[in-house]
Amino acid sequence: MAAVGPRLKGLRTQRGLSLTALAHATGISLSTLSRLESGQRRPTLELLLPLARELRVDIGELIGAPQTGDPRLHLQPVTRHGMTMLPLTRRAGSLQAYKLIISPRTRSPEPEQSSHEGYEWLYVLDGRLRLVLGDNDLVMGPGEAAEFDTRIPHWFGNADDDPVEILSLLGHQGERAHLRARTVRKKDTETDSE
Repeated sequence: MAAVGPRLKGLRTQRGLSLTALAHATGISLSTLSRLESGQRRPTLELLLPLARELRVDIGELIGAPQTGDPRLHLQPVTRHGMTMLPLTRRAGSLQAYKLIISPRTRSPEPEQSSHEGYEWLYVLDGRLRLVLGDNDLVMGPGEAAEFDTRIPHWFGNADDDPVEILSLLGHQGERAHLRARTVRKKDTETDSE
C-alpha cells in the first residue's frame, strides 16, 4: 500500500492533471490527495474507487496488485468533446497508445491549436483526418501516418462530415515512435556491386 502514493502521482502527472483538477473531478479534498501522494494518508477503498475511475485505470493498478497472467486489456472507452478514446495501454509508463474515433458533429471544425511536452504518432484507420501542425494544414486518409513534436502548436479533427478513426501513440517525455533500420555503409554497397 505504500506504493499507492507514487503510482497515483505518476498516473495524475502522466494525464496532465493538477492536484486541484483531480480533487475537483473526484470530490476528494486537495489536502487528502496531497497526503495520499506523499504517503502520509493510508488509502481506503472509498478514496481509491473515484481515483481509479477518473484516472481510467483498474484499482489493481493503483495498489500494485499482481497481474493475473491474462494479457488481454479490458479498458473502458472515454468520450469527451466528441472524441471517443479507447486506451490500448494500461501501464503507467511514458508511452501511451489510444484508438480515437472523432465524431464530426461535436468537434469544433475551427482549429484551436495547443502544444505540450511530448511526441505523437498518428495513423489513420478510416475516414479523413485534418491535421493542423504549425503553419501546415494537411488532410490524411486511411493508411497515412504523421509523427510530430507536440511542442509545435497542433490540432486534429475531421476533414469532412464523416467520423475519422485513428491510432495515436503519445510519449509524454518527448520519446519518438520510430522504426530503426540498419544503415548501409558505403563500403557495403561497393562490395555488393562488384
